[in-house]
This record gives sequence, structure tokens and C-alpha cells, in this order.
Amino acid sequence: MIIKQISVFLEDKSGSLTDLTKILSEHKINITALSIAESTDYGIVRMVVGQPELAVNILKQKGFSVNMTDVVCLQIPNTPGGLHNALQILSNNNINIDYMYAFSTDEAALAVIRSTSTEEMINVLQKNKMTLYKTSDIYQI
Repeated sequence: MIIKQISVFLEDKSGSLTDLTKILSEHKINITALSIAESTDYGIVRMVVGQPELAVNILKQKGFSVNMTDVVCLQIPNTPGGLHNALQILSNNNINIDYMYAFSTDEAALAVIRSTSTEEMINVLQKNKMTLYKTSDIYQI
């Protein structure tokens, strides 16, 4: 149930994100989810990719500052209150969220969640019959 996310630190300059995505594209690494947080001088690009270990190795070889983090990908109903209900379960069980990014389709909404208590978060969500994505649901075969 643990998904590996990569975080890449980019200079805040035109073309940096394009360079990053070009490298991944050239190595046939698919981006499943992406979030960008920015500060004055740099941005942090968080991604769930098809082949995280390969992506980390290639990006490090190309001079990028990259690390890998454990996250959970939670499927929630794409209806009003779907996210709130999932967050309420976590809150009721004292699970802190470090950060989250989400997206939806017609069928479902997906939330990528980082917590310092990942295993505990997984146990709580499973106990409450929440659907968690597995690596095989996200990673490239």
C-alpha cells in the first residue's frame, strides 16, 4: 500500500520543469501525479512516477537534487464530502498529514498523502474500509 514518491528540487527559472519532464519522457517514465510547491529561489516537484527507482537514478546522474518518500494513494468517492469523510477518519485517529495533493476523474478522486506515521495511516484507512492503491495500480509494468 506504500507508494514511492520522488521529490525534485528545481531552480526557479524558466525551462527547469520542461528539462525535468524531458528527461523522464526520454526514459519512458510515466508521471502519474504531480505537485509543485514554490519558494523564492526554488520549487519542489513531487511526483508519483511509473519507475521511481530508475527516475531517481537518472535524475541524480543529470545533476538534480532528488529524494524518495513513502506516501499513500487513497481513492475516495468523487462526490461532495468524499475528501472530508476520509480526512475525518484520519483526524479522529490522530493521524497528522504533512501534505497532500489530489485529482479526480468522473469515476473517482485520488489523494496522495504524506504522513510521518504512514503505517498507522494505512492501518486506520484499511480498518475503515477505505480503498488504497497498490504499487501495481500506479507503477508501470
